[in-house]
Amino acid sequence: MLASPEYTAELAATTAAAYERIKSVIPAIEWPVHAPYVAAINDLKKQRNAVVLAHNYQTPEIFHCVADISGDSLALARRAAETNAEVIVLAGVHFMAETAKLLNPEKIVLIPDERAGCSLAESITAENVRQLRQKHPGVPVVTYVNTSAEVKAASDICCTSGNAVAVVESLGAEKVIFIPDEYLAAYVAQKTDVEIIPWQGHCEVHERFTAEELEQYRENYDHLSIIAHPECPPDVLEAADFVGSTAQMQNYVQSQRPPRVLMVTECSMSDNVAADITDVEFIRPCNLCPHMKRITLANIYQALETLEPRVEIDPAIAARARRSVERMLALGG
Repeated sequence: MLASPEYTAELAATTAAAYERIKSVIPAIEWPVHAPYVAAINDLKKQRNAVVLAHNYQTPEIFHCVADISGDSLALARRAAETNAEVIVLAGVHFMAETAKLLNPEKIVLIPDERAGCSLAESITAENVRQLRQKHPGVPVVTYVNTSAEVKAASDICCTSGNAVAVVESLGAEKVIFIPDEYLAAYVAQKTDVEIIPWQGHCEVHERFTAEELEQYRENYDHLSIIAHPECPPDVLEAADFVGSTAQMQNYVQSQRPPRVLMVTECSMSDNVAADITDVEFIRPCNLCPHMKRITLANIYQALETLEPRVEIDPAIAARARRSVERMLALGG
């Protein structure tokens, strides 16, 4: 914690530009709580030669005010591989911090709260992957990045929701094992002639959405565009107007400028996009990720101050997992 997180006139002036970015989604009464941490984190980053990587599901005061690099999992993976900073703070969940460490083995990688996990990552183990290989000999394994380093190490190549179809087709195989998200696997299967062998993992945020819920929104709001993440159940995707990764969803809103939009994904995503796009009305079905919300300005500051908790990966596992991630990144696109 900061020793004296006081909101002074001087601090108000130095953080005014940061608040200007998020004033449409963060009430003015809340800013005196955030501002001392925003100023302290940005100062401490310079001292530590550090960068903060923030996923799209982080809250606006993190995403817009202290993050140096922001985006979806693929964007964070790519930018993590390019940074020259000595310290990386991952404002996201643990598997994302592991991915940053895989691509920056010599750098200090911090996860502000080690309890920031992921239901998908917890749904499968490396032993499960080995059993799948035994059941389907010779079939390559495509692993969603929402997995542990051990699972990545047991796989052939990684993917994100944005490039999953391209990754599957890049292998030139008649069938692939696709893990761990069952709904993303079903979505990919609709987009390719490759036979997809799925695993029954789910995202605890996206699996809560229903097609009936979306239809109720359509009845209540005219001129509503519904855009959904492919981790949602198939009936939800069928009811949506557009399906894509978080980056693709953001690009859709930026390019199409619908009068009203409902983003069927984690709640903070709408706030972060709305901060930049003020001429679109955002209808918010607020499903929060409890793991993403473990990351706060306070523990980002503490991580930078103490350089803990650090992400460490067994070198033997890291070497194999790194190959799976780098094989994905080499595809470009």
